[in-house]
Amino acid sequence: MSIEILPYRPDHAAAWIALNEFWILGGGYAIEAKDRLVLDDPDGAILSKGGVIFIAERDGEAIGCCSLMLMPDGGYEVGKMAVAADAQGLGLGGRLLEACEAHARTAGAPRLYLETNSAQTHAIALYDRFGFLDLPPQPTPYARCNVWMEKRL
Repeated sequence: MSIEILPYRPDHAAAWIALNEFWILGGGYAIEAKDRLVLDDPDGAILSKGGVIFIAERDGEAIGCCSLMLMPDGGYEVGKMAVAADAQGLGLGGRLLEACEAHARTAGAPRLYLETNSAQTHAIALYDRFGFLDLPPQPTPYARCNVWMEKRL
């Protein structure tokens, strides 16, 4: 079994949507307007605006993803981290987050920022291990968001 973390390619589009719909709907959340925009047009919503998407592939199959969206202050928002059900427990969340942090550091970003929900205990534990700290509530387009975190780089 070979797992690689790769930059997003157009042939990842269906997996990008499926992986993210899996965690959003599986978590009991609704697909919101911002979700649809980012999932249906990753080029226009993320890549063309200076962001990146990383895809975890196992033997050529996309089994995880995470994006970085460029923020006005030059930092990056970590978003849309998802791992397929049959690939959970392989440490992919950490590998994807490592790729995000490495990219942000290389780009000279001052910070990584993220929004999540308190029910996402596994994700929050991962963010804690990576040195993310809680922030007070921030403006957000997501109704499900009730946790804000950042890591200064």
